[in-house]
Amino acid sequence: MRSRYVIANGIRVFCLEAGPADGPVVLLLHGFPELAYSWRHQVATLGDAGFHVVAPDLPGYGRSDKPDVTYDCQWINACLVGVLDALGCERAVVAGHDWGGILVWIMARQYPDRLAGVIGVNTPDLPRPAMPPVQLLRQIFVDTPIYIIQFQERGLAEWVLGTWGRGVDDFVEMIFGATTQVADAFPPAVLDVYKDAFRPVGALTPPIEYYRNLDRNWELTAEIADRTIDVPCLMISAADDPVLTPAMTAGMEERVPDLERVVIERCGHWTQQERPHETSQAMLAYLRRLPPWH
Repeated sequence: MRSRYVIANGIRVFCLEAGPADGPVVLLLHGFPELAYSWRHQVATLGDAGFHVVAPDLPGYGRSDKPDVTYDCQWINACLVGVLDALGCERAVVAGHDWGGILVWIMARQYPDRLAGVIGVNTPDLPRPAMPPVQLLRQIFVDTPIYIIQFQERGLAEWVLGTWGRGVDDFVEMIFGATTQVADAFPPAVLDVYKDAFRPVGALTPPIEYYRNLDRNWELTAEIADRTIDVPCLMISAADDPVLTPAMTAGMEERVPDLERVVIERCGHWTQQERPHETSQAMLAYLRRLPPWH
């Protein structure tokens, strides 16, 4: 793997990459609270297979810039398409896990001419809710507000996650440990990468801002939410993910008609890290079936 920075939408974006510079581009988008590092296994494997694989730290994460802006889907995806521009890439396959998965399904509707395919990892393409999602969650979880609701108050989540117990260290150990089915997927050396990234003062705020823009994203995507995604797509689900279950993919074909499904057994939420070989092989099989793209 190599590392580099690119300028995209006026900010500096850190990327891991592998494979030939003139190979078909595959852009890998991580989730919360993760980094490009989360895709390390796939970057290496897909690069060895001849694809130009690029995994950025999402805007506001890790070694990418953290501007004081509104982290909505329009601005974030403009940065990510800007990464493609910086690479001289006209079309790419994009893969997204967790929050990255939310972004890739929106990106497929925002920039249909720029994508040759979409891979969702755990995160399905969900139908548009009848009301803004945070408002809906507040109605459902009245007595026991879930973390998405608790994230909405600026400063509170940062204080709790940054200072409770051992602060960020406890948060990282809890979130990766609570939703994995593979006990050895996150040894101390791996967890240290995430702890180091989120320990600095202010490092948690931009990632949490993604959640604070869920209702804004609902408004911004009103005109494109019903668009059909016409490119071939792959949905990789994890059988034991308690957050994004395989059952949540039901009905995706109505919006994503050219859809292939793969379910990885004995796997929790962190699919590409818990079952790296199975994830990489599913991605490779799909990528090799696509018509050539540049």
